Amino acid sequence: MKRLLAVCAVVLSLGACNDAAHRSAAPIPTKTVALMSSKGMSKSDPILVRVYKKESELEVWKKVNGRYAHLKTFPICRWSGQLGPKKREGDRQAPEGFYTVTPSQMNPNSSFHLSFDTGYPNAFDRANGRTGSHLMVHGDCSSSGCYAMTDEGISEVYAIAREAFAGGQRSFQLQAFPFRMTAQNMARHRQDPNIAFWRNLKQGADHFEVARLEPKVSVCRGEYSFNAGADGCREDQGAAAAVAQKATEDNREIASLVAGGAPSVRTVYSDGGQHSSFRPGATMFGGAGYTGRISRPEALAAGPREIPVEGDGAKASSASARKTDGRAGQASPAAAKPAMKAEQPSSKPKLASRTQP
Repeated sequence: MKRLLAVCAVVLSLGACNDAAHRSAAPIPTKTVALMSSKGMSKSDPILVRVYKKESELEVWKKVNGRYAHLKTFPICRWSGQLGPKKREGDRQAPEGFYTVTPSQMNPNSSFHLSFDTGYPNAFDRANGRTGSHLMVHGDCSSSGCYAMTDEGISEVYAIAREAFAGGQRSFQLQAFPFRMTAQNMARHRQDPNIAFWRNLKQGADHFEVARLEPKVSVCRGEYSFNAGADGCREDQGAAAAVAQKATEDNREIASLVAGGAPSVRTVYSDGGQHSSFRPGATMFGGAGYTGRISRPEALAAGPREIPVEGDGAKASSASARKTDGRAGQASPAAAKPAMKAEQPSSKPKLASRTQP
């Protein structure tokens, strides 16, 4: 009997291994390969990934003729927490920032179909005393600090990344933002406690959007620095000029929006969100709603709330624009950086272990 049980255990183990191998080796869908071809891209071209919480979207970009071009946007089925960075283990926050993903961070044996580790905590997070581990982009529609794509979604993103690595790319950059870093969004969230951090993220976003190249990321005095020299602080002047011009134009637009009466708000979630294409009756991305497991559906049903923030937003925004000192939209070091109060972790048990996402 013991021998039979041992044989069964081996068979089950081999079956699981074969299933994982099959999942991780699934080809890029034919439609996506055709889309690549129509844009002059190949499966082996390098990639870059951008994530936006509020919009619940993940973009894949591919490098063509020395510059990155947008390939495809994927809906995110679930992210947890609030807008803002992850600060400590158990706060349910999905990370925001600039991360590096290598082949060793790809997990074909994930308990969430497939996954890759975001690389949190990075040098910036460690410099600011932030803690946490196993923060993933994965399948399913369950999150306690991760970006969940559904099994179908992660299968395609995983395959695209796998082929880029096979083509010689040694790592790809993952850029995670609270929302699209537009003047409109920065104006609306100008009095959020995370605004100083988001202005810092916007510098990196601007570098990418101006040059269509992944910015070289370093940490200087506890902040992100982009395309800096050997000391990690002084920015390359060639890149800085164009980025500073974009920042100046955006700051003028922010000031104009505020002067015109644009409201200042905080967007608050019960516990994260998801893309509208996963709701019943949705037609975006070809979806017809999502019927699989979803973590904390009652929190999603509540939806986000935009809470007006009282105060002299016009003066605050104008002062911020004046204090950039031409440093690609970076706020003055003297600017206050209030810390956002961390969300308390849910008292409900997690749906699955995070030790093997």
